[in-house]
Amino acid sequence: MTLAEEDSVPQGSLRIPGGLFVVFEGIDGTGKSTQLLLLAEKLRQLGYAVVATCEPTNGPYGRMIRELFVDRDTVSREEELELFIADRKQHVQEVITPALSEGSAVICDRYYLSTIAYQGANGMDPELILEKNENFPIPDLAIILEIEPAQGIHRIQNQRNEHPNTFEKEANLQKVAKIFASMQQDYIMRINGSDSIENVHRRVFEAVAKVLAQKTTQPGDG
Repeated sequence: MTLAEEDSVPQGSLRIPGGLFVVFEGIDGTGKSTQLLLLAEKLRQLGYAVVATCEPTNGPYGRMIRELFVDRDTVSREEELELFIADRKQHVQEVITPALSEGSAVICDRYYLSTIAYQGANGMDPELILEKNENFPIPDLAIILEIEPAQGIHRIQNQRNEHPNTFEKEANLQKVAKIFASMQQDYIMRINGSDSIENVHRRVFEAVAKVLAQKTTQPGDG
């Protein structure tokens, strides 16, 4: 499922000091888009202003990236990485930073951890990729949904009725999953994506609620 930033108008009156930035990560087929929509709806019901968005975006660089889903061999791996960086730079400037400055909850389907994992699996140095992303906002919480690559392929084919694209081949997803598993950033929360949608959503919201409580509790409260 593709999310369009312009379709994600902030709703609600509750503002969060400094905003809340949550990203969903993981290999293809983990249910990121489903969980993002459930979380966005839950936060809106609680009265928070929410911007739900995704990468690649629907902007010019994002459209170029989506063309690679059909034929990834039209650019070098270095050029592919630079497309992701350019898309993210525009996304941060035009969507993420303004929403956070207004105190909204920004929820993003994929961010730079996905770039590290997928471009790392494509032969790029993960540390170099991280360096190229060091000036972008750091998420308050990165939820990595974990499933076996074979299960991800099964979901793509049988639940989404899609044929796996050039990024979604099982051998590639095995490499991607290995890089995700090696990540140690302190803002990462790992959740079993093979559990039921309801149970995954419950764990997601519990993790987000903890971060919200930390951001909205003022010194001396309680």
